[in-house]
This record gives sequence, C-alpha cells and structure tokens, in this order.
Amino acid sequence: MTTQTRTAAEAGRSRASGVVVLLILGALVALGPLSIDAYVPGLPRLAADLGSTASTAQLTVTACLIGLAVGQLVAGPMSDALGRRGPLLAGVTVYTAAGLVCAIAPNIALLIVFRGVQGIGGAFALVIAYACVRDQYTGNAAARYFSLLLLVTGLAPILAPLLGAQILSLSGWRAIFLALAVVSGAVLIVCVGALPESLPRQSRQPGGLRATGSVYVRLLQDRSLLGYALTNAFVFAAMFAYISGSPFVLEDIHGLSPRQYSIVFAVNALGLVAAAQASGRLVHRVDARLLLGAGVVGSAAGGVALLIVVATNAGLWPLLVGFFIVVTSVGLVLPNAAALGLENHGANAGAAAALLGFGQYMLGGLAAPLAGIHASNGALPTAIVIAGLGLTALITLATLLRSTPNRQT
Repeated sequence: MTTQTRTAAEAGRSRASGVVVLLILGALVALGPLSIDAYVPGLPRLAADLGSTASTAQLTVTACLIGLAVGQLVAGPMSDALGRRGPLLAGVTVYTAAGLVCAIAPNIALLIVFRGVQGIGGAFALVIAYACVRDQYTGNAAARYFSLLLLVTGLAPILAPLLGAQILSLSGWRAIFLALAVVSGAVLIVCVGALPESLPRQSRQPGGLRATGSVYVRLLQDRSLLGYALTNAFVFAAMFAYISGSPFVLEDIHGLSPRQYSIVFAVNALGLVAAAQASGRLVHRVDARLLLGAGVVGSAAGGVALLIVVATNAGLWPLLVGFFIVVTSVGLVLPNAAALGLENHGANAGAAAALLGFGQYMLGGLAAPLAGIHASNGALPTAIVIAGLGLTALITLATLLRSTPNRQT
C-alpha cells in the first residue's frame, strides 16, 4: 500500500469515526428532550389515570427539568476532574433505571420523584456531551458542531411525539417510559463500546467541593458567560412553556387528538432543526452574535403574536403559527449561545456547560406549571408566559451586547 493510499484510508476511517462520535453525542443530548417530548401527548390521559389535576401532572415535566438542571451542576465539574467517560456511563445507567421505575409508578407522587431522578441521569449525558464538543472545538467551529448536534437531536422531538402517540394508543402512557428505558439502555451499550475519552489526564481539573465552588464563583463573574446563559435560558424556557402548555391548549381547548397534536409538535421541531442547520451554514459568514440576536428577536416576536392571537380569539391556525415561530427561533439561539458562552472556558468546559444547562432547564421547569394553569383562563397563561420569557431574553441580550465589544467569533 502506498503512502498516499494509506493516508487516504486513515482519513476515511477518521471521518467515519467522527460521524459515529457525532451520532453518539447527538443521542446523548437527545435523552433529555426525549424524556419530555415522547410523553407530552399523553399528559391529559396520565392525569386522568392517576387522579391528578393538569398542573399536578405537569409537575412530572417540572421534576424532570429540575433534575436536568441540578444534575448538570454536579456532572460538569465531576467530568472536568475525572474525565468524561466514567461520569457519563454512570448517568446513563441512572437514567435507564429511573425510566423503568416510572413505567410502574402506582401514583403521581412516586412518578414525580423518579422523573426527577431520570432528569439527573439525563443531565450527565447532556452536559458531558456538550463538554466533549468544547474539548475539541472553539468559536465558529464549535457553533457549527453544535448545529450538527441539533440536526441529530432534532430527530427526537420530531419522531418522539409521533411514536409516543402511537404507543399511547396501543399500550398507554406507561409503555412510553418503558420504551425510553430501552432506548437509553441501547445508548449506554454503544457508549461503552464506541465513545472515546475526550479529556486527557493532564487537562483535568482538581476536584472536591471547595474547588467546585470556586470554579462556579469564577464563572459567574464572567459577565459574557452569564449574559449568554441567561439569554439562552429565557428562550429555552419559552419553548418548554409551549411543550408543557400546548397539549392542554390544543387537545382540551381546540379539540386536537393526541395524534394530531404529535404532528403539530413534529412540524414545529422540524422548524427548529431547519433553523439550526441554516445557522450552521451561515456562521462562517455571519457573526454568531447576529444569528443569536435574530433568534431572540424571533422568540420575542412570536410570543407577542401568540399573546395577541389568544387575547383576540383569532382561532387555531394563527395560534399554530405563533407556536411555530417561537419554537423555530430556538434553533438559532441554542448553538450560538452555547458556542459564545463556552468560548473562553476550555479549562472548565464541563462546569461552564453545566451553568448554561442549569439555567435553561431550571427556568424551563419553573415555566412549565405556570403555563398549565389555564382551567379558568383558557390559553391565556401559556401565551403570557411565552411572551414574557421571549421579551426578557431580548432585553437581556440587548443589555449584554451594549456592554461588550463587538467581535467576530
């Protein structure tokens, strides 16, 4: 074999390995959203079966989101100190076991508790996957890779509600949690065999509670990271207000079936993926901050439009358009906020990614039950929460951009 042929073969193997790693990281990032998206069409039926109210049933969403938020604060520094593989495998194992318990939970209280545990396991997968990207890429290259991750993970919110609605019609909501456990178990097996360690020993940070606390204090003093994290969190929370409130708004108020709702959900997710891919293609020619700004403006405008539609009783189709704009905007915000926020924190990529994730899932968890309090007010609370979060994100980003110099990333 000639040197040229050998070099070409090695390059081909490297590209193939890179694709495999991308798919694995995408599957890991997808576990968190998959925990929500797959069963939201069944929330009304779950509430009826367990004898709970809509808001109480939505606490299963909140518990998972809070678990995803808090778990990242532990997982990030742990992976900075111990490496990525060990904590990752432990987290996916916890996620799988918790999913099995959720499938047999006899009451809403136990379901809420283990949804929180499932969220913690998913947090390890999510934050470590993001840290793995930062181990290898920075700046525009990182923004492009995060966009590719959203292409992979975008299949989850497109397919999950469709499959969830199908499982719901055949076997009920418990089977959805069983399916999630099977999927995460398969991801765990693939990770064991094919996901390499991305953080060399010489790059690892000292662990311990005191060291972890000092890392977070230092990161929170970075005005730029904090600004991007908050902007990202408000837009992400607006999307989760939609995820939590829309099943009741569209199914109970507007009469859509679970299957029709899942189609609406999939179309909106497709818009998110398309926006993320457009961002990935544009980021080498357009400042990532401009792309982020476009997404935030879209989220705010979509939220305000949604509020007007609901307040004027304009009907179902304008409501669907408002939801679509809000969700699609997230595809521009997430990859660019992540790349910009993590850019200057390679030594503590896990902890910095944890702060980004903590903000988005904690705010999402708080927004979810607020969006569901609609028993006497129709869809108005959902619209108010989404619009308020979008406008807050816009104010936060505008404040950040005024206080930091404009630079190409």
